[in-house]
Amino acid sequence: MKVAVLLSGGVDSSVALKLLQKKGCDITAFYLKIWLEDEMSFMGQCPWEEDLKYVREVCNKEKIPLKVVPMQKEYFDTVVKYTIEEVKKGRTPNPDIMCNNNIKFGLFISKIDKSFDKVATGHYAQVVKKSGKYFLKSSPDKIKDQTYFLSRLSQKQLARAEFPIGHLEKKQVRKYAEKFDLPNKNRKDSQGICFLGKLKYSDFLKHYLGEKKGEILEYETGEKMGEHEGTYYYTIGQRKGIQLGGGPWYVVEKDLKKNIVFISKNYHDKTKKRNEFEISDYNFFGGALPSNTNLKVKLRHGEKMYIAKITKINSKRAKVKINKNDQGIAKGQFAVFYRNDLCLGSAVID
Repeated sequence: MKVAVLLSGGVDSSVALKLLQKKGCDITAFYLKIWLEDEMSFMGQCPWEEDLKYVREVCNKEKIPLKVVPMQKEYFDTVVKYTIEEVKKGRTPNPDIMCNNNIKFGLFISKIDKSFDKVATGHYAQVVKKSGKYFLKSSPDKIKDQTYFLSRLSQKQLARAEFPIGHLEKKQVRKYAEKFDLPNKNRKDSQGICFLGKLKYSDFLKHYLGEKKGEILEYETGEKMGEHEGTYYYTIGQRKGIQLGGGPWYVVEKDLKKNIVFISKNYHDKTKKRNEFEISDYNFFGGALPSNTNLKVKLRHGEKMYIAKITKINSKRAKVKINKNDQGIAKGQFAVFYRNDLCLGSAVID
């Protein structure tokens, strides 16, 4: 099998490459250069050079050919612009989901030889086929499981995706890295949005959206509590970063037209139910809204799931009710649905 392996410089993708090599696959490694050097230069040095150094060391050790693929423009056009536009609308984007969908399993494929059977990454997920359709299966490592970030992939993309470490837990991957004596075996896991690296998300937004000062008002009384530098720096349910005394304060609403951020100390009040939301823009692997039998939903990456019930509104919209309150439901986020360990696909929260 001829496989294009996407390397990031981290342990996960490097172990994935080595496992495929041991299977006897015909491998070429690829490093996608998506760092926004020009736009981010004012913030300090981007860490992509360190990533690429580790990628080259792994490939040299294993004698695997490496190609560096510049994709800054494609990344900016399909991921960064999406992020900026969603934030400007007061919504909460997920750049990592769009990166997997539009870049790693999207535009990258158009840049490589058609003879590659699979595109492999170091994601913690598995691909399974049921009743002629491809689905994602959760990793046994519930903390590292990345099916949430892959939930927008199409049937065509899933058919070509390969996740060599998807059946492993992180501690097992670390052991493999030691066993294979990989150059990056002791490298720490990366955190944060894929194109930002060590850069702050707020700095990224400020660079593109600037400052737009406005009032912070108490939701219940309308009393002015302070000022903000832009509504786009705040998300519903946010506590950190408000920096006002007498709290804790939570962001409960934003008025984009009037440029107001509303905060409250009563966000977790039992009378304030946050257990329903509407969804649209479906990407269900089975092709239709899933039934409510044993249905669960994730509202963000992580272990936490809710029991969910879907009610169809029309052909393009549905209502979802969850069994507990979630104080961080926000427009633009992705709701990802599961039945046991099977990921059924996702929809956008409206």
